[in-house]
Amino acid sequence: MTRWTSGRLWRPALAVTIGLAAALGTGAQASGSTRDGESGAAASGYLNLHQCAYYASSLDDHFNTFVTPSGDGRYSTGTKHSATADTTAACGAGNGNHVPVPILHGVKALNLGTGRYLNLQQCDYYRSASTDRFTTLVTPSGDGRYSTGTKVSNTKETSPSCGPGNGNHVPNPGLSGSLPLDLTAGRYLNLHQCVYYSERLKSHMTSVVPAPDKRYTTGTKISDTRETSPNCGAGNGDYVLIPLLSAVQNIPLS
Repeated sequence: MTRWTSGRLWRPALAVTIGLAAALGTGAQASGSTRDGESGAAASGYLNLHQCAYYASSLDDHFNTFVTPSGDGRYSTGTKHSATADTTAACGAGNGNHVPVPILHGVKALNLGTGRYLNLQQCDYYRSASTDRFTTLVTPSGDGRYSTGTKVSNTKETSPSCGPGNGNHVPNPGLSGSLPLDLTAGRYLNLHQCVYYSERLKSHMTSVVPAPDKRYTTGTKISDTRETSPNCGAGNGDYVLIPLLSAVQNIPLS
């Protein structure tokens, strides 16, 4: 700091300095503040999270996509950021064997300006009789028994809120999880989709949110970096990663 030599001269200068600093500080906070006054750009608009379900009756095999697969656009989704809320899921036609199941499709228009945290909740459902499983991040438009608690709020949610299933497909806690993502942490949601397949069981499974079984972990996060390759666990040796159906989508948050 500058050392003042006259006790009578420093007071006006200091007052001007303090006033200028306060004005500059106020301006800086207004331009870079978030909803709760912390640094970072505030998220805005809608994250339209599309859930697409597919089923092969010949295999009794369901699976879901939330991101268009990197290698097979036949299972595309409409997940995106937009200024408007989507109300109908946009899903690819499948490959003719695995075909869309509209009753299990869904879309959640998440208003990013309504809270600090994006609580992504993954609910895995399993039918032991046929070793069939599927995942929801969004409550299906046609069957609320497979609901999830995915939402934007000011509270971190660490446990998933999952529907009871239909009595045949029941919740599987080991592959269900809740991921609270701080919307002030970066400009992009990197949504990682990891799809696995068991040749022995003729069964797919999808993971987007890390769950207690870390063999199926994912890299879903918010950051200032656009990630280009999905970060996926190796599976359990029976269910193995299918790169063709896995992907990462970089979604801007404003």
